[in-house]
Amino acid sequence: MGQLCDQMMADLELRGLAATTRKDYTLRIRLLAKYFGRSPAQLRERDLRAFLHHLVHVRKVAPATHGVYVAAIRFFYGVTLKRPSLAARIPYPKVPEQLPDVLSRDEVVRLLAALHAPKHRALFTTMYGAGLRISEACTLRVTDLDRARMLIHVRGGKGAKDRFVMLSPRLLAGLEAYWRVSRPPGPYLFPGRPSDKAISSKAAHRALGKAVAQCAFRKHVSPHSLRHAFATHLLEAGTDLRVIQRLLGHARIDTTARYTHVTALLTSRVLSPLDLPPGAPPG
Repeated sequence: MGQLCDQMMADLELRGLAATTRKDYTLRIRLLAKYFGRSPAQLRERDLRAFLHHLVHVRKVAPATHGVYVAAIRFFYGVTLKRPSLAARIPYPKVPEQLPDVLSRDEVVRLLAALHAPKHRALFTTMYGAGLRISEACTLRVTDLDRARMLIHVRGGKGAKDRFVMLSPRLLAGLEAYWRVSRPPGPYLFPGRPSDKAISSKAAHRALGKAVAQCAFRKHVSPHSLRHAFATHLLEAGTDLRVIQRLLGHARIDTTARYTHVTALLTSRVLSPLDLPPGAPPG
């Protein structure tokens, strides 16, 4: 299994998939091999279907998790083992489209205030202020801040794509205050341990989890909630959807368009038919 995993990792790297995706896919194939107690190269279609059935009906994994397993299996058998016909017969699950809980601006303020460590507060303020993914925020370098043009250079985002996002004057002031207190010694704006490495996503998740517990939100809140809030609040402020798409680094506009479904302010402005005056024309 070790040699096959190395080959799969090389195949994933050649296609430019993110490090987190490479790690996740190889982990799923290792779990597949562990379940059967033999090399996955020896498995047949019925074995793969039995494994996925076990995940869904015994382990009760969520549809999204089921989908990650299928993606890993299809890549492994289709690319690494060069058995594309087998890979194509393993269907993706239908994942219910669930709208995310979105924090209000006041709730974002409360959440950021509950982050007591300057580094953690600066990290998540950056996520909200620039709409970054947690992996993008954690790996920001000091040199990625362009003060002259008031831009942040986001390197190696999803799909290995770079992009620029705005550097808010208020965010810059906050980062400068954080810098004066912390003086990160290495290249990363938010260092981990050792200090020449970036803070890990796991450590950032843990820090936010403590703040969420302190705030006692009834909504489901994760690091990605700040990115959802960024997009939704911009949309409510009248920012063009295609501008938001570029800021978020979405390849497809329909991915960004889902925020139109969660924008409470825009929805609340629509008059119900019950509130229309008698004889009012439709539309």
